Order: sequence, then structure tokens, then C-alpha cells
Amino acid sequence: MPIKFKPSSRTMLKGTNKYKTEHFYMKSTPTSELQSALDSSNTPPKRKQQIRNELVKRNAQLNS
Repeated sequence: MPIKFKPSSRTMLKGTNKYKTEHFYMKSTPTSELQSALDSSNTPPKRKQQIRNELVKRNAQLNS
């Protein structure tokens, strides 16, 4: 199962009784958003390591 960047959100579509679930996977998150989360002070160490692993996979520059 892919790593999640943040919890999935479930929104109701207007005019219907149907729901749309949006998943936020690490592999589909923009690199700039990953780097800003890595620099953030309130990101837990486990999540920082997951972000570093994803940036290494993308051959992106690590800031920290």
C-alpha cells in the first residue's frame, strides 16, 4: 500500500447523495509541498523520514 501524505478526505457531491473520496499519497504530492513539510518544525520524525525517502526516490535536492 502506498504511503499517505495526509488523511483521505470524503466530500459529498452537491445535488446528489454520492460521496467522492480523495486520497493524498506521497507519490502524487508536489515536491515543493514535500520540502516545505520537511522544513516544518511540527512534522514528526517518522513522517520526515518518509518524506526524505520520497525525495531521494525523485532525485530531488534535500534541504536538510
